[in-house]
Amino acid sequence: MKELVEVIAKALVDNPDEVNVTETEKDGGLNLELRVAQGDMGKVIGKQGRIARAIRSVVKAQSTREDKKVNLDIVD
Repeated sequence: MKELVEVIAKALVDNPDEVNVTETEKDGGLNLELRVAQGDMGKVIGKQGRIARAIRSVVKAQSTREDKKVNLDIVD
């Protein structure tokens, strides 16, 4: 799941080297934290959060296939 988020985020940003995804197990589910460069934050979030919502939808679809609960947070 971590790799999926990294691939998507690196395709969106100008500084792919600064993309960092942290994966932690929590309450029987998986918590992912996505960190990007400050200048790329808008590209990952998108207008009115559309890109972020789309990334979360893809992650949710994959987590449903793997029968896991996954939460994605985009962190400054």
